[in-house]
Amino acid sequence: MPVEINEHHLHLGELEDFITGDTIADTHDERLRQKIAKILVRQCGFDKAEIKKNIIQVVEAGKKKASIKIDFLVEVHGKTAMLVKYNPGSIVTRRQSCIALSRIAAPYQIPMAVMTNGEEAEIIDPFNKQVIRTGLNQLPNRKELHDLISNGSFSSLPDTMVDMASRIVYAFEVDGSCPCDSDVCEL
Repeated sequence: MPVEINEHHLHLGELEDFITGDTIADTHDERLRQKIAKILVRQCGFDKAEIKKNIIQVVEAGKKKASIKIDFLVEVHGKTAMLVKYNPGSIVTRRQSCIALSRIAAPYQIPMAVMTNGEEAEIIDPFNKQVIRTGLNQLPNRKELHDLISNGSFSSLPDTMVDMASRIVYAFEVDGSCPCDSDVCEL
């Protein structure tokens, strides 16, 4: 399989993906994603088979559509229990986008959301929009997620909430999502 190369990232060679075993492009961002994957397996106790990675999610804002990537979805007993979103830089500024993404990445509200830059992490309860823990060493383990989903409801969200969540993700994650046509928006 050919290695996908993103021209916007410094290509450092190739590496073996920890979860899939595939050969992938070695970039600074990918090294941090691999670090997160290893924490999920080695420290949190998830099986590699319970971790889906690089999931493409279509988001919409009115008539506009775009595809974004979800770094990890963690499943326990067949239910998506945690979303992990990686982005370099400030994690605080992407908290709302992470919460919104947890509302559209499954046909129900995913009960745990994590926003990380590979060095820091916010573990978020998306139901009440609160950061409940911080730090990569504080990611929920398999037992915690098992207990969480055992007590949780997996009913679908109202269409209006899903639509609003998709719009929020679109606004935060899609380059060029500014509604104006010029280089400088005038209010």
